[in-house]
Amino acid sequence: MALSAADRLRMLEPPTGKVRVVMDTDTFNEIDDQFAIVQMMLSSDRLDVEAIYAAPFHNKRSDGPGDGMERSYDEILQLLSRMDIAHEGLVHRGVTEYVGPSKQARPAAAVDDLIERARNSSIEDPLYVIAIGAISNVASALIKAPEIADTMVVVWLGGHALEWPHAVEFNLKQDVGGAQVLFDSGVPLVLVPCMGVTSHLHSTVPEIEKYVEVHGEIGKFLAMRYKGYSEDHVGWSKQIWDMAAVGWLLDADWTPSVIVATPILTDQITWSVDASRHSMRYVTYVDRDPIIKDFFHKLAAFAS
Repeated sequence: MALSAADRLRMLEPPTGKVRVVMDTDTFNEIDDQFAIVQMMLSSDRLDVEAIYAAPFHNKRSDGPGDGMERSYDEILQLLSRMDIAHEGLVHRGVTEYVGPSKQARPAAAVDDLIERARNSSIEDPLYVIAIGAISNVASALIKAPEIADTMVVVWLGGHALEWPHAVEFNLKQDVGGAQVLFDSGVPLVLVPCMGVTSHLHSTVPEIEKYVEVHGEIGKFLAMRYKGYSEDHVGWSKQIWDMAAVGWLLDADWTPSVIVATPILTDQITWSVDASRHSMRYVTYVDRDPIIKDFFHKLAAFAS
């Protein structure tokens, strides 16, 4: 069934209490996915993590979308091993091809797992999908089983602010067809844009050395990944944008948002507005400090 406007608005309200989540992540593509995964795993008071899906990506860090997915899968396992968390039954490989202009569902264990979990969810107890990569796994599930749009909420870090001249952001541009499926599916969506909203969520090497590197094997690993991204650390800061998507679920005050009509994503990768379309929640600002402080405090507690 299609969600009523009232049900959609209820599902788009920031959740209270503990919620069920899965994460969809192109972990090896960058260094911020790693921080987002760790913060999620250390937030068991608020988040019941049911699965982690490896998402595809293609840039200089991979030989193609499928290789990017495999590298992300391996990176997830490296993170969990340093936290003494078993990966069996928790981590699933994603698609090896983008949904693309043909809007074709791609097969993967992650797709099937997401469909099963969403089918076992409801409007009253939705599954929250934290998506911080190309949306191909989620879009494939929505194409294959469109009814699951009624029982899950997707929190996606993708695209740029709606007033930005274009939407050519890495997660979105990797699979424009997949993103169009997401926006057109009717699934309750919390959009966390990059440029213009999340773009000031940064840290620096001195901060990482003081508050991350000193905390056990996982702290050393995160610091290694962070510092390895640049050879010159003088005056350098690095975005860790993906933490914002987790931040919305932990405390919506950290990521103020409004209800707007879901935009149309054009083939030219720009936003088009149609006020008659279904509603989504749109994050307008990200308060960097409480998100970072929450992460630092939880990491220190975990290591001790």
